[in-house]
Formats: sequence, C-alpha cells, structure tokens
Amino acid sequence: MAQLFPPKANSVAKTSLIFGGMLPVLVLLSGSTITRSPANTGVGVKLDQPVPFSHKHHAYELGIDCRFCHTSVETSGYAGVPSTETCMNCHSVIWTNSPLLEPVRKSYEEGKPLQWNTVNKVPEFVYFNHSIHINKGISCNHCHGAMNDQHITQKSRTFHMAWCLECHREPEKYLWADANNPDLTPKQQVFNLYLKQQLDPKMANMSPQEKALLTGQEQRTSNSELIAKGNELLKARGIKKAQLMDCGVCHR
Repeated sequence: MAQLFPPKANSVAKTSLIFGGMLPVLVLLSGSTITRSPANTGVGVKLDQPVPFSHKHHAYELGIDCRFCHTSVETSGYAGVPSTETCMNCHSVIWTNSPLLEPVRKSYEEGKPLQWNTVNKVPEFVYFNHSIHINKGISCNHCHGAMNDQHITQKSRTFHMAWCLECHREPEKYLWADANNPDLTPKQQVFNLYLKQQLDPKMANMSPQEKALLTGQEQRTSNSELIAKGNELLKARGIKKAQLMDCGVCHR
C-alpha cells in the first residue's frame, strides 16, 4: 500500500501539537495584556475637561491647599468637586478675561454646574472612604500619583483589587511619619507634604517615602527598620491590620 502522508507530515503534526498547547497560554496572556493596558484601565490617559485645570499650577506653584477645593476629603467618603463659586473666589478678580475660563464664567452666570469628566472611580460594588485614609496618614499621591506635578489630571493607578490588597495586607510597608515634624497628626502630615516640597523643591532633606510620593513612584518599602517603624505606627494610629482583610471593609 502506498504511503498516505509525506515525511514532512510528521513535522507538521508535531508543530500543530506544540501550537495547540501554547494557544490557551497565548490567549490568557493576550487577554491579561489587553485588560491591563491603558486602553482598558485609563491609566495615563488625559481626559478632555470643560476647563484645563492644572493641579501643578494651583496646588504646587500657587500653594493652594487641597482642601480649598476638595472640601469634604477629611470628613466624608467623597473628596468633593469644587463648585463654580469656589473657582470664582479667585477668578472674579484674576484672569477675568481669559478665554480658557469662559466655561467657568458662563457656569456662574447661568447657575449651571460644570460637567467634569470623572478621572478616578471605583466600581459600584466597592466602598471607598477618603476621610478614613486621610486621617490615618495615607497621602493623596499614594492613590492618585504625583498630583503636584500634573497639569492635566490623569488616572495614575489601576485600582485593581490586587493593588488595593497589597496595602491592606501589609500596611506597615506603606506607613511613615515625618521625622522633621513629629508633632503633626497623620492628617496634617498628608497636606504638609506639599508645603515641604515648595520649601524644598529639590527634595534634598526628604525621606525616601516622601520622595516616592512626590514623584509618583512606588512607596512600598522593604527596609526592615522602616517596616518596624510602620508596625509602631499601626498601633499608634489605631489601625487594625486583621480588620483590613475583612471583605466587608470594601464590599458592603
């Protein structure tokens, strides 16, 4: 009987088996790459806004306290978006004819709030409280990136569950205290960081944690001495580590 398949069929069959085994892995890797890309997460994407508001100009260059605009960040789960009246506190006397601020003036005259496009948002099934984090000394920059250096606000973190759990599992690796200002409360420390940068723009006298926060880098430390201090801060600030891992903390 004549041979049905040529010799090269063996190579084709082996290659097919190899690619068949690799296909599920490639599909999973491709799916993971797509779901974690900026196109899906929005990280690094600058959204169009009715007014090109610059955090770098207002918070860093002018030194306006975050709480002037985000009035409820210390007391509420929601940080708050400034009303048009808040903007007009300043812009009724400065840059009064700027074309870029025409939407603000129109909003004020018509009594209609500006429609900002949401940059950072957790899913509806997740409960996040700004005030709890602020009052325990968690910096705005930890979640929002280097806000002091953003002209146009962008999302800086994925807010994936795994990312949140890194801090909830080992908060001692993220907590820090300002050694130069030991009398500050954790909340005061959060906002004082931006003032320190204005006084020390080159960050020459800042700790590694402070530099990491102000430059938008990873704040997590592996230094055993800093971790030991972090454990002390857990007790001092009344943070119950075991409770942070309870599902009900974020899913209510």
